[in-house]
Amino acid sequence: MIIRIILILSMNDQIPKTEAGRPLPLGPTWFDGGINFALFSRHGRSVTLIFHYFDSPQTHEIVLDPQINKTGDIWHLFLHTQGRPVYYGYRVQTERTKEGWPVDSNDVVAVDPYCRSHAPRGWGVRSEAGSAPVCLACKDLDFDWQGDRPLRIPAAETIIYELHVRGFSRHPSSNVAAPGTFAAVAEKVSYLQELGITAVELLPVTEWDETDNKFLKPETGEPLLNYWGYNPLSFFALRSGLASRPDEAVNEFKAMVRSLHRAGIEVILDLVFNHTGESDLEGITSGFRAIDNAVYYLLNEQRNDYLNFTGCGNTVNCNHPVVRTMIIEALRYLVQEFHIDGFRFDLAAIFSRDTSGSPMEDAPLIEMIAEDPLLRECKIIAEAWDAAGLYQVGIFSANSRWQEWNGKFRDDVRLFMSGSPDSVHRLATRIAGSSDLYQDGSRGPLNSVNFITCHDGFTLYDLVSYNHKHNHDNGEQNNDGENHNLSWNSGFEGSPAAARFERLRRRRMRSFIALLMLSQGIPMICAGDEVGRSQGGNNNTWCQDNEINWIDWSLMETNAGLLRFVRKCIDLRKSYSLFRRDGFFPQKEQTLPLAQEIIWQSLNPGKEDWSADCRELGFILHGAGAAAAREPSFFVMVNGRRQTPKTFIVPQVPASHGSRWLRLIDTAVDSPGDFVDPTDAQPVLAGFGYRVEPMALVVLQSADLAV
Repeated sequence: MIIRIILILSMNDQIPKTEAGRPLPLGPTWFDGGINFALFSRHGRSVTLIFHYFDSPQTHEIVLDPQINKTGDIWHLFLHTQGRPVYYGYRVQTERTKEGWPVDSNDVVAVDPYCRSHAPRGWGVRSEAGSAPVCLACKDLDFDWQGDRPLRIPAAETIIYELHVRGFSRHPSSNVAAPGTFAAVAEKVSYLQELGITAVELLPVTEWDETDNKFLKPETGEPLLNYWGYNPLSFFALRSGLASRPDEAVNEFKAMVRSLHRAGIEVILDLVFNHTGESDLEGITSGFRAIDNAVYYLLNEQRNDYLNFTGCGNTVNCNHPVVRTMIIEALRYLVQEFHIDGFRFDLAAIFSRDTSGSPMEDAPLIEMIAEDPLLRECKIIAEAWDAAGLYQVGIFSANSRWQEWNGKFRDDVRLFMSGSPDSVHRLATRIAGSSDLYQDGSRGPLNSVNFITCHDGFTLYDLVSYNHKHNHDNGEQNNDGENHNLSWNSGFEGSPAAARFERLRRRRMRSFIALLMLSQGIPMICAGDEVGRSQGGNNNTWCQDNEINWIDWSLMETNAGLLRFVRKCIDLRKSYSLFRRDGFFPQKEQTLPLAQEIIWQSLNPGKEDWSADCRELGFILHGAGAAAAREPSFFVMVNGRRQTPKTFIVPQVPASHGSRWLRLIDTAVDSPGDFVDPTDAQPVLAGFGYRVEPMALVVLQSADLAV
C-alpha cells in the first residue's frame, strides 16, 4: 500500500519525502535528514500526521498506512525535512462503538503526548491545541551549561521555598527587566540566597492554557485566567509564556536553573500527572482523549464517562503500563535536559489507584519513580492525597525515597497556634518529626516536608487575620476554596486592623516561622510569607493574575523586621544539626534521664501535661554524639493561649552543655529584639520564671559564663 498525501502546496514547497520510520523512541526524534515521528494509539483505526514547516503556513496531511507505518500499537513515520523545523499534530480516527470514546474526537488535531515544545505563545494568548498543529519538532538549541550539575543537597540541609514564576516578579515593584518570567527569577537569585533557602519549588511550568477558565470577574465580566497552571496540556513542554521571549523559553529556563545552582539553590518542579486540561465531557479535546481515551484516562463501568478523583473532571490512568512509562520518560527528560533536582507530585494519591480507580498496595508507578536509576538522586515529594478522600500522609509509600507534604504538621501547628483544645500533644509529635507517621521501616523525620502555608490556602498573614475565606473575586459566589482553615483572625476579621491586632498578628507569624524552623523534618516556606504578603483573605487564588497573587517587593522594606526574623531562624536551623536529625528521638524509657535528647515539660520542669485543657509546651533540645555534643542546648517555650500570659519555670542547663541560658528569641518582642545574637543576649536564670505572652514562642540557648 502507498501512503496517501493530502497537500496544499506553496510555490516553494515540494511533496514531502517519507519513509516507514521506527517505533521508538516515542515522540519526535531529530536526525540530520529529518524527523522520526512515533505515536502510541491502540484504539485508533487511522492516524494522520498533520504538519506545516516552520517557515510556511501551508498544511500537509499524511495518512499513515497501518501495514507500513505501524508496529504493534505504535504508529510511526520518518519525514525528510532538509533541516526545517515543523509544527505538527495528529488526527486519530476512531469508531464510536469502540470502548472508551465518550466524545467525538475525529476532527481534533491532537497534541503529541511526547512533544518537547509547543508553538511559542505569550502569556494570556489562547492555545490552539486541538484545532491546529501546535507541537514543534526542531533541533535543540545549543546551550552552554558551563559545567553545571544537579546539586544533590542532602535532605537534612534542605529548606524549600515554593513560588510561582510569574507571581514572584510580576508586580511593578520587582524592578526586573522582564517581570513574571524565568529570567526575572534568575535576576532575583541574590534575594533567595540571602534568605537562606536551599531549593525553590516552582508551581507548574509545563504547558497549559491559562485562558481556559469559564469564570468571570464579578465587577467587570472579564474572563479570569487559570493562573496557577494545574491543568496540563503537555508533560514535557515548557510553558513558553513564562519566558521573556517565548521562542527562547527552553534556554531561558536553563539559564535560570544554572543561575540558581550557582547560588547553591536546587530546582524542584511541581508536576501534575493526576489529570489533564481536557477536563470532563464538556471540556476541550486537545490530545490524550483523541489519541487513546481508554488508555490515558480512568473511565466508569459503562465506559462513557470519566472517573473524577481529582476534582478537575478526569483522572489519568497512571498505572496503565503505557501511561506510567510516559511519566517516567517525562521525568527522565526533565532531569537530563534541564538539570532538575527534584519533583513534587500534585495529588499523588492518584498514583496508588489501579486501572479501575481502586486504591492498591505497592502501586507500580510509585515504586518505578523511587527506583528508576536515572532519578535515583532526585528528591521526590508526594502530595499524598486526592480530591476523592484518599488521604495517604504517612502511608503513601514504605520506600524511604519518598517524602511527603505533611498535611498533619500544617493542621496540628495551626490548631495549637489558634488556641484550640486538645492540641498540645499533637504539636509535640510534629515538632519531634511525626514519628506516628514515619517511624516504620527505614523512614524518619526527613520523610516529612513540613509547612504552615502553601499556594493552596491562606498566606501566613491571612492565616492570622481571617476566620473565613473571602473568595468573591473568583466569580463563584465564595463557594470555592477550603472552609476548614484552622485559622484565627487575632480578634478582628480582615485588614487593616487596629495596632493591637496587628501587633498580635506579627507575633503569631514569628511564632509560626520559628516552630517551622525548629521542628524536625524538611521545612517549606510559601513565597511572600517572609514579608507578610496578603491575598485579602482569598484562599483559592488559582484564577487571579493580579496583585492578589503578585509579590509586592515594597514589603521587603515595610516588613523588614519580619524578613530579618525569617532569615535569622533559617540561619539558626542551618547552624545546628540537632534541628536536622535523620532519626527519631529515643523513647524516654530507652535512655538514662541525663541522656535524653528531648525533654518535655509544661510550665514546670519534670512535669508534663498532655491534657485537652493544656495550651503550654516547653522542651529542652540537645544532641547526642560527638558533633551534637559540641553544640549548645536549647529550651523552647510556647504559649498557645489567646489572651493569657503564662510563666514557665526555667530548667537547669543540661550537664556539659553550658552553665547558663541566654534569651535568643522572644516573638512577643518587636524587631530587632525578637531575635538577638548570643553575644547580645540577656541571661535567664534557671529555677526562675519567664513570662511568655499569649501566642508567643521563646527560645533560650545554653552558653558558658565566658560568653
